[in-house]
Amino acid sequence: MAALSDTSSNKEIERFSRFLAVGAVGTLLDFSLLTLLKLAGLPTLLANSLSFTAGLVNNFTWNRLWTFGDAIQPDWRRQLVQFTAVSLVGLALNNLIVLSLEGIFGTMLGQPDWGYLPAKVIATGVVVFWNYFANRMWTFKK
Repeated sequence: MAALSDTSSNKEIERFSRFLAVGAVGTLLDFSLLTLLKLAGLPTLLANSLSFTAGLVNNFTWNRLWTFGDAIQPDWRRQLVQFTAVSLVGLALNNLIVLSLEGIFGTMLGQPDWGYLPAKVIATGVVVFWNYFANRMWTFKK
């Protein structure tokens, strides 16, 4: 019985590690695009929403195929809708945190135009846990 529990636990650790790897690539894409859009003059809310969406598409594709490959449903559209719903809650949390902390960090850094970056780091750290557990329990459950 303990061996079964260890195997299940190890599989979940491997799955979470894959989720983090996919998320790291999505986060790099998100942060890079956010920075480019901000440098192009877009307001934070629009730039953050667009960059987050690009990360979402990347993450859905790789999580469906690699992280949760053993839970693929024949109807990928349904999983995409579920993944998007979870991600929209994540986006709302992300935007709330970024917009709430951007001014504080800008003042702390003495660089108001760059306060969104540390705010985004904190937002990402919070949202990753929401996204993993919600997708694990709903979108990609067996």
